[in-house]
Amino acid sequence: MPDSFKVVFNGVRVAGIEEPALRGELLRIGFHERQVQALLDGRKVTIKSNLSAEQAERYRQRLQAAGLVTEVIAEEAGEQAAVVEPSARHEPTLAVVPPTVSSGEAPPENTRGSASGRRPSRIKFTGDGGEYFGIWIVNILLLMVTLGFYAPWAKVRNLQYFYGHTLLEDTSFQYLADPWQIFRGRLVAMVAVIIWSVASSFYPLVAMGLLVIFLPVLPWIIMRSLKFHAVNSAYRNIRFDFVGSYWQSVQVVYLWPILAILSLGLLIPLPAQRWYAYLVDNMRFGRSEFSLNLSVGAVYLFFLRMFGVLIGFAVLAALAQLIHSALSIPILILGYLALFGYLLAAFTNLVMSATTLGEHGFVSQLGKRRMLWIFFSNSILVMLTLGFFTPWAKVRMARYRASCTQMLIHGDLDGFVAGEAQRAGAVGLELGDVFDVGISLV
Repeated sequence: MPDSFKVVFNGVRVAGIEEPALRGELLRIGFHERQVQALLDGRKVTIKSNLSAEQAERYRQRLQAAGLVTEVIAEEAGEQAAVVEPSARHEPTLAVVPPTVSSGEAPPENTRGSASGRRPSRIKFTGDGGEYFGIWIVNILLLMVTLGFYAPWAKVRNLQYFYGHTLLEDTSFQYLADPWQIFRGRLVAMVAVIIWSVASSFYPLVAMGLLVIFLPVLPWIIMRSLKFHAVNSAYRNIRFDFVGSYWQSVQVVYLWPILAILSLGLLIPLPAQRWYAYLVDNMRFGRSEFSLNLSVGAVYLFFLRMFGVLIGFAVLAALAQLIHSALSIPILILGYLALFGYLLAAFTNLVMSATTLGEHGFVSQLGKRRMLWIFFSNSILVMLTLGFFTPWAKVRMARYRASCTQMLIHGDLDGFVAGEAQRAGAVGLELGDVFDVGISLV
């Protein structure tokens, strides 16, 4: 049996992954620009050689998840292997040979991988604006008649509609919350707000004391609300779960944001990365764990790109100001729209594409300009129709988001779900101990 293997790319890409998303993923996992261009040109290259069978398979899996179809080939005796130095993390580095380009960093190892690759399965949303309008208008009328007390039932009906029309592998998701649980949670919140409002009007010192008490309670409320939404969400009757701790919640609510403020904004990417790591790493489907493979460095790079766009538009606006003061206004508006679209789409793509569920992965390919167009055109139409376009606006955005999202399924999803059904018997036993105050994962 051969002792040495190499990973070879023959120019074939995974179907359904567009070039911008593929380029971004290859850069994220450690390739340099010249290497990425060589791969996108479809040239036959050796990604890495002189590997054990296990190492080669891990490389192949990671590249398959990124969007490249590669194969593991046994090296013949005496064949010249790629000579590279180990990285600082003591992992083998990538060498693309030929063409002659500098080596990049190795793709992160996926310790949960197996021999087979992943197949993409696109999320579908089948909702209709006219159909949802019936639910929406009834909810509005009942909210008015009940002076807002119908809100928990309205929320459940809305989420059940959107979950029920979101399909993966032709099976919809489920929202299983009891409106009475939501009502009790919000009733507690309303009573607390009323007490604080009365105290602040007549007893300012008492109000300050209540505020001090509330500060350590807030992370707990966020943690329990996230758990509520998770355990009441299901797919094929298997519930999700959220297992984040109180101390983790304290860190993302207070510690990391305070450090970002004390650093005069230099650490802003850190709390952003920690927040999404808190959300994703503590999510479960049955007993399988979600994981976020997103480094702080990648988030810094994202924010640096945003800062570059901001500086570019600021310079253009300053130059336009020299010509005529009115010219700077449209440039500033365009800059704001560019940054907003970048945040709206690109960061979602970054987080989603770095998320895994066991051996399965995800890909998001939201277009910045398209998201921006949908958001602002929806806003204008909602204003022009005095709010009556809202159901169509929500359905339109949900349909586009779903169409740009894929799950990279490792092997057979039916077998995975069936396995979770056997393992997940205890998930959801804390349903009576959680409540909702309007905070969710999305």
